[in-house]
Amino acid sequence: MKHTAALLGCAVLTTALAACGSSEAGDGTVVIRVQGMPPATDQPGLEQFKKMVADFERQNPGIEVEGSTTVFDPLTFSAKLAGGRAEEVIKVPLTEPQGLIARKQVQPLTGELGKWAHYKEFNPQVLQPLSDASGQVYGVPQAPFAQGLVYNRELFTKAGLDPDRPPATWDEVRRAAKAISEKTGKAGFVHESKNNQGGWQLTMLTYTHGGEIEKEGGGGYVAAFNAEPAKKALTLLKEMRWSDDSMGSNQLNDQNDVIKRFAAGEIGMYMGTPGTYRLAKMTYGMENTDAFGIGPLPQAGGDATLTGGDVYLVPRSVSKEKAAAAVKWLLFAYAQPAYDATAAAERAKQLAADPKSAVGVPTLPMFDAAQQAKIDAAIKPYVNVKLEHFKPWLEGTPALTLRPEPPAQAQQVYAVLDTVVQAVLTDEDADVDALLAKAEADVNAKLAAARR
Repeated sequence: MKHTAALLGCAVLTTALAACGSSEAGDGTVVIRVQGMPPATDQPGLEQFKKMVADFERQNPGIEVEGSTTVFDPLTFSAKLAGGRAEEVIKVPLTEPQGLIARKQVQPLTGELGKWAHYKEFNPQVLQPLSDASGQVYGVPQAPFAQGLVYNRELFTKAGLDPDRPPATWDEVRRAAKAISEKTGKAGFVHESKNNQGGWQLTMLTYTHGGEIEKEGGGGYVAAFNAEPAKKALTLLKEMRWSDDSMGSNQLNDQNDVIKRFAAGEIGMYMGTPGTYRLAKMTYGMENTDAFGIGPLPQAGGDATLTGGDVYLVPRSVSKEKAAAAVKWLLFAYAQPAYDATAAAERAKQLAADPKSAVGVPTLPMFDAAQQAKIDAAIKPYVNVKLEHFKPWLEGTPALTLRPEPPAQAQQVYAVLDTVVQAVLTDEDADVDALLAKAEADVNAKLAAARR
């Protein structure tokens, strides 16, 4: 990355980027500050980022990119954005775009994005959570994902279940979990419950039952989960835990706990993404990776799944000129590499050199089926996972509506809902209606406070 005279003039200030990054370089070069630069502790990632910046600047004379290691912090983000101190490109989790769009804190990018020759080949599913009601698109996603049902194919076989036909409904999950528990002694199904992940997973379970977590009302968002869909979801968990005894004895788990136990063959099913295969293999040493299977998220009338990932947006305060430069960066850094089959093959080849890697794990396609087929063909020689074990997820997920996380104060909402999930899983006499009523009041208080 280059250092212009304008930036060097502020080098003595610890806030150099914030104070000077918004001005142009002395030679008329447009300087944009972009979040998404890896920290110094990730040396390979940082070197790759620096190379990407150099390649971009070479191809786009007149634009200079200054990387930022700033990461999303819900406690400081709004104030920074409101004060005009945010970078020209901001990186946020998918919990945030709808709220930012509603508050008019980010700007529509459809016009600039539409200049890219392949814009119309984007998978509409991945753009929908970044769009407003009129269809204006506000950002570019990175590594979008959709939740599914991860299951242990070996335990399915031992329980007399068909490992090629994962449960499609929650009634089928309940029956499968009971069979696994009774015939193998393992936990048939595990639901996360701590570190905000209980609320996160209750959200996806509620979506599959046709429910909402939040809705607009009173000049902002209010709780919407104190209704039949969430009640049915929690009742299902309560019955599986206490009537069926199919969820094991350890009920206080986050995602790392669950994947670690799954990798050890102790869990039959959990809600997760194909990407959790990497954690199971590379982080937790899953020996029998052929036992990993995944299907679409089971349904109970909602025909929906939760999507997520990181999103890059441009604050509304950014000038038209800088916004145009920011879109060029976003397309170069995040859209084109996902579109380019040759680049995908090269990345796959590099990864495949490490026998501990996981190459070819499916993701939610960034682009349409035709382009995805080209990418799949390009990386095929380097794939080291059994793609047929991901087939149910690949075939079933496109039929589901992708639902983003709650738009307002999602992590605080999840923290409240954690207590509801924990109560249902640890107290046989837990009153679902009373728990949801109290959670509704608590969440509405938090949402109201955030609007002040």
